[in-house]
Amino acid sequence: MPKYRIAVLGSTGRGNYGHGLDTAWSAIPQTEVVAVSDDNKIGLSAAAKKLKVERVFTDYRKLFDTVKPDIAAVCPRWVDQHRDMTLAAVERGIHVYMEKPFCRSPAEADEIVAASEKHKIKIAVAHPTRYSPTLETIKKLIADGAIGKVLEYRGRGKEDRRGGGEDLWVLGTHVMDMIRAIGGKPDWCYATLHQDGRPVTKADVVAGPEGIGPLAGNHVEAMYGMPDGSTAYFGSRQNKQGNPSRYALQIFGSKGIIELLEGILPSVKILQDASWSSGRSGKAWQTVSSAGIGKPEPLQGPEYSARHTLAIRDFLSAIEQDRQPLDGVYVARDVTEMITAAFASHMAGGRIDLPLKHRGNPLG
Repeated sequence: MPKYRIAVLGSTGRGNYGHGLDTAWSAIPQTEVVAVSDDNKIGLSAAAKKLKVERVFTDYRKLFDTVKPDIAAVCPRWVDQHRDMTLAAVERGIHVYMEKPFCRSPAEADEIVAASEKHKIKIAVAHPTRYSPTLETIKKLIADGAIGKVLEYRGRGKEDRRGGGEDLWVLGTHVMDMIRAIGGKPDWCYATLHQDGRPVTKADVVAGPEGIGPLAGNHVEAMYGMPDGSTAYFGSRQNKQGNPSRYALQIFGSKGIIELLEGILPSVKILQDASWSSGRSGKAWQTVSSAGIGKPEPLQGPEYSARHTLAIRDFLSAIEQDRQPLDGVYVARDVTEMITAAFASHMAGGRIDLPLKHRGNPLG
C-alpha cells in the first residue's frame, strides 16, 4: 500500500482544526502527517506538539511548495478560507479532504470543481453519514417498498442559538447531504426567511459568524421539489431546540416512516404504519441496523465509532481507482446550492429552479 504524506491546515481562532480532521489520520496506517500550517503561531506550536511533527508553517502555500504533500487536510470549521486553501492545494496537484461546509456559494463551488477537473484531483467532504453502511441499508429498504412510495423528506437543524440561517449553513449541510444521498438532486426550491417574526428584508442582512458571509433570518422554512415527485423540507427556528434534539432527517412514505440521525452508525428507526401514528395504529417503531430491520448491528470496531475513518478510506480508494469519492465535489456543490437556494428563493419572493442561474451569495 502506498504511504500518503498529509499536510494539516488549521487556523486557530478561525475554525481551528474542525471536528478532529487533524488527528483522524492516525487511524489510517497508509497515511502520515508530515507538516502543519496555522496562521496563529501559538496554535501552530500546540498543533505541532499534538501531531508530533517538526515541519511547521504560518503560510500553507509555503508548506505546499516546500513539503509537496500528497493530501491536504483542510480542517478549519469556519468556511471563509475553504475556497482559497482548496484551490491552492488543487493547483499544485494535491488531493483534499475537507471540513464542512464545502464553501460559501455556488460560484466558489464552480471554481473548485473546475480546478479539480483540470488538475485531475480528488476532493472529499467530511459529511460522515454519507459514508455510513447503514445509508445503503436505508436506500435498499426504500427501494424494496418498506415504507411504500416516498412522499416527503423532513429535516431540521439543532435549533439552538444558531437557529435559522446559521443553522441551515452549519448543520443543515448534513441534512441536505442526507437528502441528496437518498433522494437525489432537487429540481426547485421555495423558501421563506423571518427575523423575530417578520419577513427578512435587505436591512436584516449581516456578516454571518464562522466566515459564512452575508446572512439573515432566525427562522427558515425551505421546500424542495425532488426528482421522484416527492417534496423535501428543512426548517429551523432559533432557541426552539427539542430534548432529545429534533436534529435528524425523517423520510415519510405511503406505508411508514424512516428516521435517520447523523453519524457513521447513526440511530435509525422505522415505523411501518401508513397512518404515521403509532398511537392510532398500535404499531411500534423498530430499530434498523446495517443488517436490516430488527437485526443486531454486526459491524464493530473503532472505524465505526471514529468520525472520519470510513470517509478517509473511501477517499484514498477514490484516488487509487480514479473515481469520485462518495462525497466528492459534485455532491458538495449540489448541497451548497440547496443551502443558498433557500436564501435566493426568499429574496426572489417565490419558487426558483435549480441549478441556480445566479451563482453568488444571494444576500451579497
